[in-house]
Amino acid sequence: MSSAREPVKEDPCIVVVDDDMMFRETLGQNLRDAGYQVQIFDGGPRLFSYLSNGGEVDLLLLDWRMPEMNGLEVLRKLRDDGVPAPAIFLTSLSDPIYEESALVSGAVDFVEKSRSFSILLKRIQLIFAGRKGGAGSASEEGGEGGAGRTQGVMRLGDLELNLDSSRAFWKGQRVALSLTEFRLVQHLVDHVGRDVTYRELYDLVHGKGFVAGSGPDGYRANVRTFLKRIRQKFRDLDDTFDQIENYPGFGYRWRDTEGAAA
Repeated sequence: MSSAREPVKEDPCIVVVDDDMMFRETLGQNLRDAGYQVQIFDGGPRLFSYLSNGGEVDLLLLDWRMPEMNGLEVLRKLRDDGVPAPAIFLTSLSDPIYEESALVSGAVDFVEKSRSFSILLKRIQLIFAGRKGGAGSASEEGGEGGAGRTQGVMRLGDLELNLDSSRAFWKGQRVALSLTEFRLVQHLVDHVGRDVTYRELYDLVHGKGFVAGSGPDGYRANVRTFLKRIRQKFRDLDDTFDQIENYPGFGYRWRDTEGAAA
């Protein structure tokens, strides 16, 4: 069926796996209205039957609590079967332990079901933009401050960013960053040694012109919350981590320790 839009390729296929019929039907229709192909299933077994019969998937939206197989079990089996499609967990479980388990198991993001569809759609768009290589703005040879990129991997000191899978590693250990957190780190590293404003970081997450929080500068609290969580995730692996510096009233920077040592 033809469409008025002119996509670069056939519209991506998003697979929704959720045992709540009303939720998955509503979400599926919203995604179709946004221009995506959609397949919906009430659990893991139906998903695996679809895949075994040649079904395609470009992105998975997984519920956590489901009968037969929970979302984490579904994701682990997908990875064991060699299915590389990025996965977002959609759940009412807000405890950080669930988010951490999801990210460590290979999910790229974790979104509470209470969030609006526009928030989820933004996360989806960011994932597909990253897979097309549009996540960064620096050249393949290196970022502004010397972060080198080769074959989809950015390295700077003890940091390694896999741009294809949106995974971060610090001193060889996986850092359980959400997709949004990964993009913030990548942006800081792309501009290593340069001060990046609160507004620039906020726009990266929400899009230019979006306003949140109280007062004209309320977005700063939102950015500080993101950066505080990112720092803590690195410090959980290395309590000496101090690469992210804050300049109160202005923004943040990723310290150029290699340049300082040169």
